[in-house]
Amino acid sequence: MAMRSPLPVRDGVGATRLRVPSEGPWPTVGVFMAERFFHLDPERLLARFDRGEIVAGDGAALTRDTPLGMHDFVWYYREPAVEKPIPFDVEILHQDADLVVVDKPHFLPTTPGGKYLQNSALVRLRNQLEIPDLTPIHRLDRATAGLLMFSVRPVTRGAYQLLFENRQVEKVYEAVSPLPADWDPAAPSLGGAPFPLVHRNHIEKLRGRVRVQTDPSRDPNAETLIELRGFDDRVLHTLLRPHSGRMHQLRVHLAELGAGILHDTFYPELLPEAPDDFTRPLQLLARELRFTDPLSGAPREFTTQRTLQDAPRSE
Repeated sequence: MAMRSPLPVRDGVGATRLRVPSEGPWPTVGVFMAERFFHLDPERLLARFDRGEIVAGDGAALTRDTPLGMHDFVWYYREPAVEKPIPFDVEILHQDADLVVVDKPHFLPTTPGGKYLQNSALVRLRNQLEIPDLTPIHRLDRATAGLLMFSVRPVTRGAYQLLFENRQVEKVYEAVSPLPADWDPAAPSLGGAPFPLVHRNHIEKLRGRVRVQTDPSRDPNAETLIELRGFDDRVLHTLLRPHSGRMHQLRVHLAELGAGILHDTFYPELLPEAPDDFTRPLQLLARELRFTDPLSGAPREFTTQRTLQDAPRSE
């Protein structure tokens, strides 16, 4: 069972929980945190104790002199960094007592993390809708646009999360790739296989690495059905139906087949980190979601209103 925060959601952002060691070379919790967050000014961090901004599980404020070993966890609010605005809006497609379904733009992360706090779909929606319990049921990469579902009430959240865990949600994506050099308009294929084709491999996310890796010696754990939607003399347009939900699965599968997604800075080659270029979004879109509602038993279907800017001109 999840540990409940003693601090409420503030400005759309939940408090951060930090595990504190029971023993070690730090005489106080404050000294431990100053070393843990060595990149911050230590006096500025300790001043947060003086203001009562770092609390224990019962909500009691800690001081800079609180000894190590008194608490297993502490809670605090992250201090917002100066964020570069992401100039695209989240569009609400559906809202009821249990679900919010939105169209997420490219470049906007699903949840806060790293240098993104207010510039995340979750925080924007919590503030806009005034629903502090709003929680994503699944996630999209920051670079991917399209359909994203959020739970409104904790009491019904688990039922919707189980749909994804049990692969009972039909997901359809679309992607635009540069036209492969060996493309044959008379016999369209990828990786030597005609459309529609199924691609399988073993995908693994290793700690500390931004990209996933594949292991051809292991049994496949990722599967995608790939269909041809269209093409012109520049690009290839595909529909993607993932049977599994591995990290970066669609990007990896198309890259392995020689059709890496247009403007992908991770696959097939990891490019140096650079500022966002809002004119070159990753050409990947979460297009459709279908499932049977676990509460009402009714069929539910949602379709994005977004399009991919580099899709073939002839479509």
